[in-house]
Amino acid sequence: MMELCDKIQVIRREIELLLGRKDRIIVAIDGRCGAGKSTLSAALAQEFGYPVIHMDDFFLRPEQRTPERLSTPGENVDHERFLAEVLLPLAAGKAVRYRPFSCRTMTLCEPVNLLRAAVTIVEGSYACHPTLRDYYDLRVFLDVDGKTQMDRILRRNGPEKAEEFRRKWIPLEELYFSSLDVASHCDLIL
Repeated sequence: MMELCDKIQVIRREIELLLGRKDRIIVAIDGRCGAGKSTLSAALAQEFGYPVIHMDDFFLRPEQRTPERLSTPGENVDHERFLAEVLLPLAAGKAVRYRPFSCRTMTLCEPVNLLRAAVTIVEGSYACHPTLRDYYDLRVFLDVDGKTQMDRILRRNGPEKAEEFRRKWIPLEELYFSSLDVASHCDLIL
């Protein structure tokens, strides 16, 4: 398994190459829960100062969670709102203002404002949804084996939530990955 510092260096090299051709870029880090997307994004933010936007902030609000939507691969995230509030302004070189969704309170929170940056990281499952993926300059897919995945989720979330992940969230992600062939649309698989 590739170490975190190695992943950082691989992504940093790709970013430097892209910045040689463009003034600003958007990087997506998608992949399996427990694969280290948040950890990698936080490390990139800490080491290089890149702002990070979390796809978890765009999970569906309660009224959007219809059986039809949840049975469709990749529809467990409000990609429409993410496109309108984040990717379209970023692609136009504008500042971003969005309201994160809180899974704890099931409401939209106070707005977050992000200034234009040379590099912006978008991390989380569903980041490379087909309606979003063409807006990124670099798409990264993080993979993890099933045992490591469940060990990490158990440590991070405890036994009750780990069971919910195993029963509900992991199957939804796996349907998204397989049905929409997400990894094959990424530039790097780590």
